Order: sequence, then C-alpha cells, then structure tokens
Amino acid sequence: MTMADKAALEFSSLSVYKGILNRTVPGAFYRLLCSYEAHPLEFARAWGEFFSLLCDRGYSENLAGCLSETVLFDENAFSRAAAAGKALELPQAVRQAVERDVDIIRSVSQITPEQLLEGYRHRDKLGEMADTLPRWKAGQPIEVLQGPVEQCLDRMAEYYRGHGCGMFARYRAFVWRGGKMEPVIYPDPIQIESLKGYEIPRSLVEDNTVAFLEGLSCNNCLLYGDRGTGKSSTVKALLNEYYPKGLRMVEMPKERLCDFPQLVDQIAALPLRFIIFIDDLSFSQQDDTFAALKAVLEGGLAARPENALIYATSNRRHLLRECFSDREGDEVHRSDTIQESLSLADRFGLSVNFSVPDKSAYLDIVHALAKERKLTIEDGELESGAERWALERGGRSPRCARQYIAMIESRIKRGLL
Repeated sequence: MTMADKAALEFSSLSVYKGILNRTVPGAFYRLLCSYEAHPLEFARAWGEFFSLLCDRGYSENLAGCLSETVLFDENAFSRAAAAGKALELPQAVRQAVERDVDIIRSVSQITPEQLLEGYRHRDKLGEMADTLPRWKAGQPIEVLQGPVEQCLDRMAEYYRGHGCGMFARYRAFVWRGGKMEPVIYPDPIQIESLKGYEIPRSLVEDNTVAFLEGLSCNNCLLYGDRGTGKSSTVKALLNEYYPKGLRMVEMPKERLCDFPQLVDQIAALPLRFIIFIDDLSFSQQDDTFAALKAVLEGGLAARPENALIYATSNRRHLLRECFSDREGDEVHRSDTIQESLSLADRFGLSVNFSVPDKSAYLDIVHALAKERKLTIEDGELESGAERWALERGGRSPRCARQYIAMIESRIKRGLL
C-alpha cells in the first residue's frame, strides 16, 4: 500500500471530525489522494485544483497549518460539548475517537509533493510534466494541535469554550436571512478607539455590554439621536472589541421581527453571548412589527434567552411615528392609544442619546481624527475647512467630520495641500 493509499484510507475513516472533508482544502486534498489509481489526466486535474485552493487560502507554504486549522471550526459532538464546558462528560470512546482523528489529520498533513509523485503508479505517463507540477510545503500544525495528543484535546476544549464551535468560532457577525443566520464574511472593522467624542453615552453602552458578558444584570439598549452621530458604529465597534470574550452579533431586519422565536431556538443553548442588532428602528401606525417588537422586549411567550440582548438604533426617541391628527378623533380611550404608541421605547431598559455636537465638540472630533491620521495641516485651515464642509452638508456630525478628514487626507497625499 502506497503512502497516498494509506492516507486516503485514513482520511476516509475520520469519525468525529469527518466534517472537515466537506471543507474546501481538506476535500480537495482527499480527492487528490483518491485519484492515485485514476488516469493521469484525473490525477493532474486533482493536483492543480488542490494547489489552486491552497494558494487561495494563503497556505502554499504550510499544508499542515491549513488542514489542522479546520479542526477549530468543525461542529461535532466533541466541539459542541467543549463549547458548553462539558468535554469531560463525554464518553471515553468519543475522546479516543477524537485523539485518533487528530493523529490522522497531523499525519496526513505531513505528506509532501515529492512523496506523492514518488509512489504514483503512472508517473511515467506524466513524463516531464511531473517535474513541473507546483509544489507545496508541509509546514507545521497550528499550535493547538502540536505536542502530545492528550494535551491537544485539552487545548482544543479550551479554545471551543472561549470561541464556540462551527461557524460561531469562525465568524463574529451574522445576518438573519431566510429563517437562518448567515455569516458576515467581511464585517465592518471599526474600532472603539477610532470613534471620537461621545465618551459618556458610549461608556454607558459599553458598561452594559461588559455586564452582559460577565453574566451580570443588564438591559436591552436603545441608541437614539441625530443622524451621523455614531450609534451604529458604536454597536459594531463593541462587537470588534469583545468578540474574543464570546460576544457575537446577529443583525435582524425590522420586518423579520416575527422570526424572533426561530432565532431564539437557534441561539438559546449556545455558550456564547449574542447581541441582536436592529438598525434604524421606527414604525408607522399600521406597522404589524410594532406589536412583534413589544412582545420580544417584554411579555412574549418566546422569552429572550439569558445569552441574548437587543440593541437597536433609531433617529427617533419615540419609535412610533405620530401625527397631531392621531390625537384627534372619536376614540373613547384615546389617551390609552397615545400611551401605547409612546411605550415601546420605555421597554428598553437603557436608552442612550447621541445628539448633534456643538461647534466646539465638532472641531474637537475633527482635530482628533486629524491627529490619528497624522495629517500635517494648519489648525486654522483645518477648522475653517471643516466648518465649510459641515455647512455644505446641512450640519455638524461625527460622520461629517470623518468624511471631511478622508477628503483632506486624500488631497494631502496627492500633493494638493
């Protein structure tokens, strides 16, 4: 039996971690190993496809690192139990199967291109092309999978406990779409330190989030106020800051709030903490989702689980649009209807206001951004330009300041300032 035959046989016998063969690179490598008995045309095609995928992932110099990394993102009996802190409760047979799978993955990942070609039965039919096939390097497994296999299991369990498993270990942000959570491949990378001004309102939201992560008393949060003041940016920056501590975020469109019970079913048993993010929230009088959100916040049968909070942003303090004509008419209990329309915001335990900055605060934000970008420009010129920019755009805001600084930075780099 050749090395490739043995490796293909071992790969096919994976049990607990069999799911890694559904991943792109391990699956392509498995097909390459299985093509050993096939026609040279099939072998060459499998070789090219595998190497192309390996390059796409940036692992042409480290096959072992690529294959072993998939272990961290696989969802199986061991990773789910470990994420819930119950790895030690698993039967010994499961732990032994995991140890065997880890040994196989590490062993197969050390196969070199030369070893594959040396044992290939039809190498003579490849001719000179055998010497020109692209080569990868075996490299080393990720640190978690190095050393004695018993220690590997302990480190794997620790990783799953802190990061979750499956897609929750790989991604931090999700969008609710089609009745399921879809990962956001490239989430907004904004960081808290990049947000200037609004330290007090931002600290209120951050303190609430930290309490949530620590299992302490916390509240659903409404961030409301003027446009461009950093409400949504604050929520996204908190995710980027605290996702290593188990925070994940699911953005739910307002019109899908009726799906909240489905979302609860999918996250309630997970060991991570979830912020359910509803952006730009407001309702009309005839909006059916108004009642759905009231039930979500308080009083619905599908209760919000302990590992979830709702963070919403809105340009309005009173989320239900109301006209003066709504206060007139022949309704007997008109005051009750008015109170109902104003009560939704009160169901958020924490409401934080982000208002338009005055001139001094606006210029402070401009200077802070210019300093962060290391822009060399006279203070007077910077401030007068910032004021003109704000006037042309209908008012001052942090968003306006960021746009102005982006323009200034571009002009400086082009030599126009």
